[in-house]
Amino acid sequence: MVVAVSVGAQSGSKWQQHVDYTMEIDMNVENFQFDGKQTLVYTNNSPDPLHEVFYHLQYNAFQPGSEMDLRLQSVPDPHPRMSDNVGTREEPKFESRIAKLKPEEIGFQKVIELQQEGKPVAYEIFGSVMKVKLNAPIQPKESTTFFMKFKGQVPVHIRRAGRNNAEGVVLSMAQWYPKLAEYDEEGWHANAYLSREFYGVWGDFDVTIHIDRDYTVGGTGYLQNPQEVGHGYEDPNQPLKLPKGKKLTWHFKAPNVHDFTWAADPEYVHDKVEGENGVELHFFYKKDPKYKENWKKLQPKTQEILAYFNEHIGPYPYKQYSVIQAGDGGMEYGMCTFITGDRTFGSLVGVTAHEFAHSWFQFILATNETKHAWMDEGFTSYISDHCENVIFDQKKAVANDGAYNRYIQLANSNLQEPLGTFSDRYESNTVYGISAYNKGSVFLSQLGYIIGKENLDKTIRTYYDEFKFTHPTPNDIKRVAEKISGIQLEWYLNYWTQTTKVIDYGVEAIDGNVVTLKRAGTLPMPIDARVTYTDGSTEDFYIPLRMMYGSKPTEATALESWSWVAPTYELKTSKPVQSVEIDPSQLMADVDKSNNTMSKQKS
Repeated sequence: MVVAVSVGAQSGSKWQQHVDYTMEIDMNVENFQFDGKQTLVYTNNSPDPLHEVFYHLQYNAFQPGSEMDLRLQSVPDPHPRMSDNVGTREEPKFESRIAKLKPEEIGFQKVIELQQEGKPVAYEIFGSVMKVKLNAPIQPKESTTFFMKFKGQVPVHIRRAGRNNAEGVVLSMAQWYPKLAEYDEEGWHANAYLSREFYGVWGDFDVTIHIDRDYTVGGTGYLQNPQEVGHGYEDPNQPLKLPKGKKLTWHFKAPNVHDFTWAADPEYVHDKVEGENGVELHFFYKKDPKYKENWKKLQPKTQEILAYFNEHIGPYPYKQYSVIQAGDGGMEYGMCTFITGDRTFGSLVGVTAHEFAHSWFQFILATNETKHAWMDEGFTSYISDHCENVIFDQKKAVANDGAYNRYIQLANSNLQEPLGTFSDRYESNTVYGISAYNKGSVFLSQLGYIIGKENLDKTIRTYYDEFKFTHPTPNDIKRVAEKISGIQLEWYLNYWTQTTKVIDYGVEAIDGNVVTLKRAGTLPMPIDARVTYTDGSTEDFYIPLRMMYGSKPTEATALESWSWVAPTYELKTSKPVQSVEIDPSQLMADVDKSNNTMSKQKS
């Protein structure tokens, strides 16, 4: 039967679902198949009775003819890790690697048995999504229990998860279990897996893994039985209690996360150092000597990264984080990241900084990144660029200048799509990447241009504090910034994320002590301008945008606001003007900077 539950924290109009997982799997490292059991307690905190639920079966995407396979065959620039170019550089022709998989190489998640409250329940599978018709609806404020037996096969490594990746890591176990889809105020989010972003339900995980005893396991959660597995987890002051037999049992618990990921390999080195606030930082990398130096040097840098994010976003709430050589690039997961190890030291630190930042912007501030990838990838890129600027002493005036350059290149093409496009539905991978990572990063730094850097810094920390362990939306970051700055920002959120309009301002004329500025683009902005007078002195001016209904803190001379409907603006000064520069900070993403300065010829 369904059970009534108390949801005190979910009062008022804000609510979110909750699911607790208890799972046990037995891994066969010879054929890469595993048998699993899953008990899932799902709590309906919504105001709606639920007559159905959906699961993600993401390993099913790694099969010929899957939606992921078909997408690879239709997109003009498929991911190079997922396709092979059988043409030439001048005339590429791509073939999906998934289409070539043999039956023993594919991935699958097969549901052997599924029950709701001890009774069989009907389900239908649509590739990587399963729809379950409930025996009894889950009423608001009630919970129900599902029990499942399932069988999985780990695919040959193609994207993120799989076996035997390019660096020889045997098991990169992301997306390995049937995962309940999220239901929120917009309804179900049962999106097919096409290789990109995720959205999950918060809950507690209790996971038991049976695997050959020579394998070291690292990933999400806290190991409950270190003395029974060893492998660098054990307390050296306590005796080991290793059981006999071919396999060891690894027992992990992970509180308040929305995913569970692990990796395993018989040749892992496992190092552990302590980070700020007593957080254990674990490092798993292959024994090959070519990795050792960089992975050792990475460890103190990871301590610096943790301290930077603690200060500039907010305290990391868990007591462990693992950096694991696995996967096919860099990918964030709950309490851990997968990262390929054969890199320069700078690349190793840079990717670690980026993926670790995801722990804040995706695994604690869990936006729906299938819809709003820019809030995760963009904010992560922004803060990791600023972190690297500090820990590598790069001394960049604009820490994310590369993001500006790439966004402006896209904006000046005819390829840009609105930032609100679903992550899997961009016309090309290139446009998605520049949009989510670069335009998303510029959103934050340009927000600092609009409301002031100190207000931006406070906005980020407040946003984290108010919305951690929830699923914030674009409006949430906007409202935090409005409350802190006193500036209205609906216009900015709309223009930047829902349109492809661009910023282009220019200096049109200098006439004595009058400067005429022109808005050539269709995205309005407040303007900072630096005037150099004929006597050699300079003065900074600030022109707020009228629909901001407020001004940022500034030491510049504040002028009357500029309405977005007016194409020109006259800036009047007290002395004759020699030259003018728009946006000396370079924080406004003007797509044509050639007209941002003007000098009057000296007589």
